[in-house]
Amino acid sequence: MNLAQIRLRNALPFWLSLTVLPFIWLGAAFGGWFVILPPLYAWYMFGLLDGILGLNRENPDPNTAESELFWYRAITIIWFPVQFLNIFGLIWIVTHTDHLSVLETIVLFFGIGVSSGTTGMVYAHELLHQRNNLERWLGDLLLASVLYSHFRTEHLLVHHKHVGTRRDAVTALYNEGFHHYFGRVLKECPRSAWEAEKALLARRGLSPWHPRNPHFRYWTLQILMLIFATLIGGVAGRFLFMWQALVAIWQLELTNYVEHYGLTRRHLGGGKYEHVRPHHSWNAAHTATNWLLINLQRHSDHQYKPDRRVPLLQTYDEDEAPQLPYGYTLMGVAAMVPPVWRRMMNPKVKQWRKRYYPDLDTFEDWEPYKTGTNPLPPL
Repeated sequence: MNLAQIRLRNALPFWLSLTVLPFIWLGAAFGGWFVILPPLYAWYMFGLLDGILGLNRENPDPNTAESELFWYRAITIIWFPVQFLNIFGLIWIVTHTDHLSVLETIVLFFGIGVSSGTTGMVYAHELLHQRNNLERWLGDLLLASVLYSHFRTEHLLVHHKHVGTRRDAVTALYNEGFHHYFGRVLKECPRSAWEAEKALLARRGLSPWHPRNPHFRYWTLQILMLIFATLIGGVAGRFLFMWQALVAIWQLELTNYVEHYGLTRRHLGGGKYEHVRPHHSWNAAHTATNWLLINLQRHSDHQYKPDRRVPLLQTYDEDEAPQLPYGYTLMGVAAMVPPVWRRMMNPKVKQWRKRYYPDLDTFEDWEPYKTGTNPLPPL
């Protein structure tokens, strides 16, 4: 086996996201119980595989050359045309045939949204972190296909800078249930993304209405997606497009909720916080869900080294980063039931604070993070 074949073989597990697509198209073809297979497969099959395969604690060489990552990059690069065909091809089919009931169609597009969120959003996240125009544009197109384009600005300019503080909307507060969190994020993130770009342009002496503001590209791409959905599927097509987008956004924010729940950075005074370290994000080394999510669960390293490509992300043990008990798919299911989530995760947050911040003995010491009274750094 030559070197190219070895690289392809090593990258193949990260192509498992493609295995969700046949279940979606089976649902479109036959209806019935087939329409519920995609979310069941994505959520529970990979959780079951995690139980069988266990944890993968092996770390790749972080200095691996870009040329050796071709097959890892390829799956993220091809995903926009795959997702585009998946969404719009199925909008055309269901609006030009009558073999699916209304309920079957809604459940089918729920499954499409699960794919767009579980895979498309994760791949968009990886693409928008890159510096070349091709990958950034593909990331923008993926985000536009789920009507969440502002995520690029919010993630790069707000989240990575302010994670673990009240400035970061997607750092879930201790005891905050997911449903409250989701509503808050939908309200706060678009505004914080606009303010971040506005502040960046102001430092360059430009108006927020200057053409360099990427929000104009975001809005244009999203409007074009909505127009196309309407052209091929009418009002029903537009509704189905918006429905799968909402499901995808829900999946993304469910992941964000799991990644940072209850974890905060120490306030140093004067609006400054300690540097981001691996222990400021939850880590998960579960093998199968890291294949599905291209190592996103090694999130402690991503927050610590955001420029590192996902196949090179490192995992950490309990002494360096807090560990989730299960992979993201099962943790997301638990997060949908706040009492279950709190019973599972609140003791872990307390252990984390005792381990990393023993001088802050009670949750009252952390109350300023909850109320927002701590001075915050400017955008």
